[in-house]
Amino acid sequence: MIGAMAITIIKFEGSPHIPLILGAVVSAFIAWRLGHKWDEIENGIYHGIRLALPAIVIIIAVGIIIGAWIGGGVVATMVYYGLKLITPSFFLVSITLITAIVSLAIGSSWSTMGTIGVAGMGIGISMGIPAPMVAGAIISGSYFGDKMSPLSDTTNLASGVAGSNLFEHIRHMFYSTIPGMVIALIAYWFLGRQFADTSINNQDIIAVMNELQTQFVISPWLLLIPAAVIVLVARKVPALPALIVGIILGFLAHVFVQGGSVHEAVNTLYGGFKIETENKLIGELFNRGGIEAMMYTVSLTIVAMTFGGVLEKTGMLKAIVDKILLIARTGKQLVATTVVSSFFTNVVAAEQYISIVVPGRMYARVYREKHLHPKNLSRALEDGGTLTSPFVPWNTCGVFILSTLSVHPFAYAPYAIVNYIVPIISILFAATGFTIQKITDTEAKQLERQEQEAQAQNI
Repeated sequence: MIGAMAITIIKFEGSPHIPLILGAVVSAFIAWRLGHKWDEIENGIYHGIRLALPAIVIIIAVGIIIGAWIGGGVVATMVYYGLKLITPSFFLVSITLITAIVSLAIGSSWSTMGTIGVAGMGIGISMGIPAPMVAGAIISGSYFGDKMSPLSDTTNLASGVAGSNLFEHIRHMFYSTIPGMVIALIAYWFLGRQFADTSINNQDIIAVMNELQTQFVISPWLLLIPAAVIVLVARKVPALPALIVGIILGFLAHVFVQGGSVHEAVNTLYGGFKIETENKLIGELFNRGGIEAMMYTVSLTIVAMTFGGVLEKTGMLKAIVDKILLIARTGKQLVATTVVSSFFTNVVAAEQYISIVVPGRMYARVYREKHLHPKNLSRALEDGGTLTSPFVPWNTCGVFILSTLSVHPFAYAPYAIVNYIVPIISILFAATGFTIQKITDTEAKQLERQEQEAQAQNI
């Protein structure tokens, strides 16, 4: 599958759907030849798809909210004031910090990228900053906040699978994540210096701002809509209801503020916003959104989880990870192996959640045997799983970012600095033993008893 994927994407610049289907067919055939019943394989496929259903619902909701906010003038307002307030030389640093704060508050990198990120792309590109560079900064900030937020699903999942306390897990991630963020901000500051002289782009920026005022009603009151969504999620309202509130407010703004008809506003929610303009940049930024724009992402997510479901249900993924475990003879090697395994799972299973759940379940016992605190495992799962998922073009995260920010993973990869620096720092810490916490034999036995009791309750 990986070979077919590489040829399809790199050589033919094609869609990853067919290689994933090919991988699912071949793996299912191998499993059947080795004695697995078809019903078992089929159940694995459905189980994999069920795991992705929450993500699919969020993908659809984000597509609708992008359409609603563009139609309602929310994105245009954010871009307009962003162009007025943010200087090009500090834009990359600013957008990283803004997305980090928002994602930390709401606990969702996807929601942050689908709202603040879309506006950030418009601002950055209007300033003449390359799209991959802007996307990398947005991704770095969004994933930093998601990873460190107690409201994040991946943060709770990693701590739960590893058996560590949620807030102990977050505090332990400070050691690898904060230095990674500092390095990224310094790098973005240096990258931004080349855009300090904006004389070449000033006319373009003015033209964009004038066109925005022509096409949309620009009002600071419209900024209350994204603020309302952020406040709702910060008050622990689940992401989906909060996004629905944002969709409703955007729809109302489209009709009552921008003067669009109900017919136009409804069509925008499904087919995306359509704008007629001679400004090519405005056309590229604002002709988007809606459910229809997300169907590529939804279909690829289903196909990817079909393949991942077969691998997990038939034990193929476990067999691969067990072979990897043979080289992890010490605690230091085990932590580094966990980071690499989580990234590898992102590649072959194409889903961020599987990259946390599968290695987490398989390595939990080994961590206890080597007297390593569970928070070492939960941090390694997040460093290797959560952060590396955007780099895989067929992973659900990579596909979502391509659909939302319109930048290919191979293009933004060098600039998503937090996402690759933190795993490197984590591996270096593992090699030196720095911040690797140990537990006593008594604590290891207590953790084992707790796991056995939890398994008994599930049964």
